[in-house]
Amino acid sequence: MEISTLQWIGYIASVIIAVSMTMSSILKFRWINLIGAATFSLYGWLIDAWPVGILNAFIAFVDIYYLVIIYSKKEIFEILEVRPENRYLIRFLEFYDKDIQKFFPGFSYKPELNTISFFTLRNMAVAGIFLAHRKKEDTLCVGLDYVLPEYRDFKNGRFIYGQLKSKFVALGFKNAKAEVKSKKYSIYLKKLGFAEERDGLYCKLLDEN
Repeated sequence: MEISTLQWIGYIASVIIAVSMTMSSILKFRWINLIGAATFSLYGWLIDAWPVGILNAFIAFVDIYYLVIIYSKKEIFEILEVRPENRYLIRFLEFYDKDIQKFFPGFSYKPELNTISFFTLRNMAVAGIFLAHRKKEDTLCVGLDYVLPEYRDFKNGRFIYGQLKSKFVALGFKNAKAEVKSKKYSIYLKKLGFAEERDGLYCKLLDEN
C-alpha cells in the first residue's frame, strides 16, 4: 500500500514525539517535543482534524513558554569542595556509577588522585561532580566531569572552564587535559573548547587571554 505525503508527516511527527519522551534532559525534551508537536499540528490542519491541530499547537506553545523560562532564568553556580574520603561523594559515585560508565567507561574512583574535587551546584542543587589532579606541575588532569541528566545543557562545563578558569590559573595550571573513551564525552569537550592533542587525549589552554 502506497503511503501518502500526509501520512508520512503524521508518522514522522509521531516518531519525533516518541523520541522526545525518552530524553532525560528537560531541555532536549522541550526542543524535540516542540518539533514533534508543531509537525503534528501541521498534520492536523492538513487533514482537517481540528482537535489534533489545536491540541498540538497548544502543546507547542507550552514548550516554547518553558524554553523561554529555561533560557531566561538566572541560575547561580557554585562549587562545594569535598575531601577525597567524603562519604557523600563516595555514595554519589556509587549511586550514579551505571550512568557514569556510559561517559567514562572503566572509571574507578581513586581517592589518592583527588587533589581537586568538588560538586557543582546550581541554585544550591547538586548538578554534577568534578574530580581532577595535578600532573607535570601545570597540567590539570581531569578524571571525572559528570553532570546529572537533568542538567546536561553544557552550562556546568562553561561554568567550570569559564568562570572557574581564573581559579585554576591562580593554582598554577596552564592547561587542562582529559582522556576520552566515549563519543558523548568527546562532543562535550569539543563544545567547551578542547582540542584533540592525540588519539583519545583532549587539551584546553587555561591561561590564554
